[in-house]
Amino acid sequence: MSETPLNAYSSALYGGRLTVDLDAIAANWSLLRSSLAPGSECAATIKANAYGTGQAETAKRLFKEGCRTFFVAVPTEAIALRQTLPAATIYALDGLFPNTADLLLQHNVRPVLGSLDELKEWAALCRTAGKSFPAAVHVDTGIHRLGLSADEFGTALADPELMGPFKPSLLMSHLACGSDPDHPMNKEQLARFIALTSPFKGVPRSLANSAGVLMGPDYHFDLVRPGISLYGGRAFDHGDNPMRPVAKVEARIMIVRSVPKGDAIGYGATQTAKRPLRNAVVAAGYADGLLRRASSSDDRPGGFGMIGGHKAPILGRISMDMITLDVTDIPEHLVQRGGLVEMLGPNVAAADMAAYAETIDYEYLTSLGRRFERIYGPLG
Repeated sequence: MSETPLNAYSSALYGGRLTVDLDAIAANWSLLRSSLAPGSECAATIKANAYGTGQAETAKRLFKEGCRTFFVAVPTEAIALRQTLPAATIYALDGLFPNTADLLLQHNVRPVLGSLDELKEWAALCRTAGKSFPAAVHVDTGIHRLGLSADEFGTALADPELMGPFKPSLLMSHLACGSDPDHPMNKEQLARFIALTSPFKGVPRSLANSAGVLMGPDYHFDLVRPGISLYGGRAFDHGDNPMRPVAKVEARIMIVRSVPKGDAIGYGATQTAKRPLRNAVVAAGYADGLLRRASSSDDRPGGFGMIGGHKAPILGRISMDMITLDVTDIPEHLVQRGGLVEMLGPNVAAADMAAYAETIDYEYLTSLGRRFERIYGPLG
């Protein structure tokens, strides 16, 4: 008997389902472009597989919506994206890795040059070819990761011997504390960026990530490059989130069982039943991106799922492949073997789950659904 391909089987074979709403991503981008940063070009940051939503699918939908400039992290992401979007402008945020300049040129990828060595290598390439190949230059205004120091930046860009025929296509920096809009470092970085880049007339500038977009036009300059906001995430640590949710994770119920009062639940016996419980075990765990740190114990509450509009708190530790949920107070007809529990989505915000796991929604979104059935469509 010949084997049946996996994709020919029913979706019931999967432990869960990840639904991605590409129209919601496009709507978030349009809101950022038209209402929140109308005077600037709105790019899209789609690194880490477009924050878990799928690089190729997300890029194509955003290009259709009108986005023309994209940022990824590493060269391999950029080269893969070039196959998807032949006409887009693509920047690699992690810069110019040694001995990769020719490959970047071959695929029309622009590195974000973040050190003197990278700048010298790219400028030498341009000098040898007698042609200016576009690239961004990153100046560090206070985060102390990538980027030329203030002294390096000013000296390098004013040195015709070093720069040769190379003229940057973009001058950029990155905010360290954008998630807290009241943090004084935001204004300090803004002032440094203006002072450092103003002498270079005619070169486009970019400072704003998602948080920078929401902080207002002073931070927008010529191009904004939102990331987490495109995917419905929270750019600020506090306050309302104007973005639409774009993903929903549902986990399949494997078994519903009773737990007597006083019995322990899950690995490590970290949580005991304070009353007779009815619990549902679902086929998803930290291997699917549902972080172990959102576990529950007798000492602290954990995250939760949603079933038919009812909250189902996590019981005990999240394990690699399973999560146990308290469904005692949920009508029995809503909790059936084979049914689905929303673990993240319109009713369970990534930021809320991240708070239980003592992390940020970025980590949740970029980790989700490696073993789930993936569907592109409305969240329902």
